[in-house]
Amino acid sequence: MKKILFMGTPDYAKVILNGLIEENTLEVVGVYTQPDKPVGRKKILTPPPVKVLAKAHNIPVFQPYTLKDEKEIECVLDFDVDFIIVAAYGQILPKEIVKNKICINLHASILPKYRGASPIQMALLNGDEQTGVTAMLMDEGLDTGDIIKISKTDIKKDEVAPQLFERLSLMAKDLTLDVVKNFSGYTPKPQDEKNASYCKKITKKDGVVTLENAKDVYNRYRAYYSWPGIFLESGLKLKKIGLNDDSSSNTPGEILDINEEYVTVGCTKGSVNIYTLQAPSKKETTAYSYINGKRLKVGDSLS
Repeated sequence: MKKILFMGTPDYAKVILNGLIEENTLEVVGVYTQPDKPVGRKKILTPPPVKVLAKAHNIPVFQPYTLKDEKEIECVLDFDVDFIIVAAYGQILPKEIVKNKICINLHASILPKYRGASPIQMALLNGDEQTGVTAMLMDEGLDTGDIIKISKTDIKKDEVAPQLFERLSLMAKDLTLDVVKNFSGYTPKPQDEKNASYCKKITKKDGVVTLENAKDVYNRYRAYYSWPGIFLESGLKLKKIGLNDDSSSNTPGEILDINEEYVTVGCTKGSVNIYTLQAPSKKETTAYSYINGKRLKVGDSLS
């Protein structure tokens, strides 16, 4: 029976961990995840999804603030395991670990494209038609290791981040089991550095949109659906929108059409249909109710 040390934090990693736990030819002997964090307005200390799952299966959990400490490195190296599986852990593994253990990372992009913290959102933001999950051997760099295998999938035109996260999580689970069980049959290959690109950690200010390009606004909505969402500089949040067209010429923010289902708003290029929105310090409401409450009409500006 192969032994696994798992490192991961969010729901994406939880799905992969669950697949490893359910596989009767594997044993997960320990789990590393990020420390509990305060969540919500009341700042309730909340454990990561991976910790919750591991605890439910009586798997030892470790939550160091950093792996750079010598004692933490020694703790990891003391594990007698066949593989360390890493998925959205949130920390870079020190060179002492990746040089002395077989460390496999499941990265949610077709590497070397979108190395870094937000590959799923970046694929949606750029309107990519395809993405995937890469299993790679870890080295000292950021998602730069040799590729073991890639699983690919088409991105649906109306797919938003949570939906794509869920699909890629399931793909990553299957890919992990394949690679771990058949590791000796694969020949890892170096990444093509000339095609490498990087994506940064998302911040709240990334959600600000200007009504210049309708397609870009819609892709930001898809990418930032879960967090931070998208909102105008006025603070008006566009909670649910659709792409109406991507080529017409309009005055940005101009209301082009009003009906009970949605309100069509122009962008410099193209237009979007807004179904629900939320004004600062107000509850989410339909765009139709908001327009009526503000006594706005076709030709007026939403922004």
